[in-house]
Amino acid sequence: MWPKQVMWQELKFGVEIEFVGGAPEQVELLPGWVMSLDELQIDETGAESGSELKPPPIVWEQRDQIRVMLDRLKAQGATANWSCGLHVHVGLERWGQPVLLPIVETAVSMQEALRGLLRTSDHRMLFCPPVTEAMLHRFRSDPKESAIRHRGRPQSHRCGINAAAWFDIGTVEIRYANGSLDYDEVLRTVELCLRFVAAIGAGRRLPNDSGRLAEELGVPAEGYPPPAAPPQWYRERMWLEETLLPVLAPQVLALVKDGEVHHIIPVAEGIMVAVEKPDGSLVRMKFRASATGWERLGEEAAKPNTDE
Repeated sequence: MWPKQVMWQELKFGVEIEFVGGAPEQVELLPGWVMSLDELQIDETGAESGSELKPPPIVWEQRDQIRVMLDRLKAQGATANWSCGLHVHVGLERWGQPVLLPIVETAVSMQEALRGLLRTSDHRMLFCPPVTEAMLHRFRSDPKESAIRHRGRPQSHRCGINAAAWFDIGTVEIRYANGSLDYDEVLRTVELCLRFVAAIGAGRRLPNDSGRLAEELGVPAEGYPPPAAPPQWYRERMWLEETLLPVLAPQVLALVKDGEVHHIIPVAEGIMVAVEKPDGSLVRMKFRASATGWERLGEEAAKPNTDE
């Protein structure tokens, strides 16, 4: 049922806490908490590192569980760096599917204000692209998951305001926040997301200005996880990927039916292109530049995709 007034403290939520370092497999978990050991981030050397920690659905009065788990992570030496994000899932069961269209409409009208309030690092926008007008039109005509998901790059399937999460787990996912293991920063982010969803659920129209949005929602205008610049080698890697994508994508996608380019990186032999298959596994192909074009060197067997 929409619209309907619901106190933001009554909404169930979850938070995906990404980090690097530490010893995630050794962290003692509270009941229901999950450590996704295959969800690895990138440390300062470029190596895969850390994990993703997430609670079961909880409500605001249970928030101290987050403090306990953050303390346990930090005791193991974990940190949040430029490669980490903080994703908040807010349950929509109090409204059901009728709230999805208002969420998508709100995203199109003011998503930049929310992104600005959370100060999303520019390099992380690959993982939280905007909801587009075309998506809104598709969803109005045919309200299904595929209408509000991007295609082309697996990392960019999910929008910064990801209403498609409803079809998987009954939530909307807010993906804009930068990574943090600071309890106060995490809690401010969670409260902002809860108040944001409750306002949409109540049928309120929200402003497309970060300062006015904070005032309208009754949240601080500052104090969220700050942006962190990636190292120069990572920026150069992404520039190289963007340059090679239009050149190599047609060649590799012709070899993998319904595949999508996941990432492109330099390797000792030349260039490695990872393509995600529809089942989520990755095929890795290597190429070397020659006088006549790109020479294919070989292919690794498909492996489960552990990147998110």
